[in-house]
Amino acid sequence: MTHNDTERVTEILELMLDTVCTTRATVRINQDDIPAAVVKSQLLKLNPFHIEYIFDCMRDNPTEIRNIKAYLLTALYNAPLTMGNHYTALVAHDMASGKLFGGGSKGGVTC
Repeated sequence: MTHNDTERVTEILELMLDTVCTTRATVRINQDDIPAAVVKSQLLKLNPFHIEYIFDCMRDNPTEIRNIKAYLLTALYNAPLTMGNHYTALVAHDMASGKLFGGGSKGGVTC
């Protein structure tokens, strides 16, 4: 892990801690007010794979992120709900396009 990655992880952990420790009744996620207890539950489900998933999504995002705190909080909240299906869809796409098995129905592994 690079120094930059360590700083990014630290920022995410601080955002998670700030959110989990909030005294507010609700937390704004993707422009919706979600009960703080629900948000806390979602954040406590996160593991290092979720954080890596968020980094991957940010790297692949072509648009400018104007409110990074809101973006990250929404991404953190949604990660346990979307990560598995995201990677399943990527694998299905790669298989269909031939990136994994040499094209469509051929079935041969290419290296």
